[in-house]
Amino acid sequence: MRCATSRTAVDPARRVDRARTGGRRAVLAVLALLLLVGATACGTSGDAVSSGRQGQSTAKLTDVDPVPIGPEPVPALPVTVRSFDGSEVTVTDTSRIIAADRYGTLTQTVWALGMGSKLVGRSTAGAFPAVQNLPNVTGGSGSLNVESILALRPSVFLTDSTSAAPAVREQLRAAGVTVIYFDPQRTMDGVIPQIEAVAGALGIADRGQQLAQRTRDEIATATAAVPKQDTPLTIAFLYLRSSAITMLAGPGSGADALIAALGAHDAGAVAGLKEPFVAITSEAMIGAAPDVLLVMSDGLKSVGGVEGLEKVPGIAQTPAGRNKRIVDMSDAVLLSFGPNTGRVISALSEAVYGTEPA
Repeated sequence: MRCATSRTAVDPARRVDRARTGGRRAVLAVLALLLLVGATACGTSGDAVSSGRQGQSTAKLTDVDPVPIGPEPVPALPVTVRSFDGSEVTVTDTSRIIAADRYGTLTQTVWALGMGSKLVGRSTAGAFPAVQNLPNVTGGSGSLNVESILALRPSVFLTDSTSAAPAVREQLRAAGVTVIYFDPQRTMDGVIPQIEAVAGALGIADRGQQLAQRTRDEIATATAAVPKQDTPLTIAFLYLRSSAITMLAGPGSGADALIAALGAHDAGAVAGLKEPFVAITSEAMIGAAPDVLLVMSDGLKSVGGVEGLEKVPGIAQTPAGRNKRIVDMSDAVLLSFGPNTGRVISALSEAVYGTEPA
């Protein structure tokens, strides 16, 4: 018993010292655990954007006007081409060109081909500085105004099969207007074919090949310069026209291709959208959890800027909304997918990631 007692007996002073030491160790262990949990939370929190800038930024081109590939060419006419609606169209005169579509792509392309002096009309979206004083043949919704088109006496009218409703097509055909329809889809893969198609319709196929190659090179350079991310951002493109029209872009919108070029995930795809554009819902926005919101500059203004955007259903509950992580860009270039595409990618990359344009 004495042996047992002697082994378990401890001096009172030593007992206190051990208690203090054990207490300090416990406190340190708890602090270490808290720091570990805090660090993990910061690394996975939906409020933290792992890469890119914080707050609002505007993607800008130093010059919104497309750069002509060369001096004005001399078209080789007449030329017969297949219109996107399946008809064969012969162009005999390119002295008065109207180019009108919902994205401004055709106007930009005609200008970049060196035929800008022949433009006599444009669409609302074709509003870059060099042509902004030309008559607009579309309404606010992008629909074509036949009376405005006929008043300009075009020798050839370039548009797409979405901008021209069936009734409009019949009216233009009855009036004897030479119309060529182009693919209405705006995708990265469609940029080069559309440039070549427009050039072919104007009898300047060689010039089209030159512009196509320059554009192809610019897109490749800009895409290669986008910073590689360990964890890609999720970017949502929002189409805004006042609080009455708030749409989230999905597959086939064109925005998905642009977001992919930025090395990011499209929030519309993440949310499971099946259509190019759908009305924004809280459920879709929260489920997609975008890190960045991409919008047109005029659209952002139409909802009252950043503060107004935060009132759109679900926006405030996303990482992008909480961080006010918004990138806007001119309506005239953002989704045009024309000859400015490489420059658009570079400007967006700079705005999203903080990198200098290529």
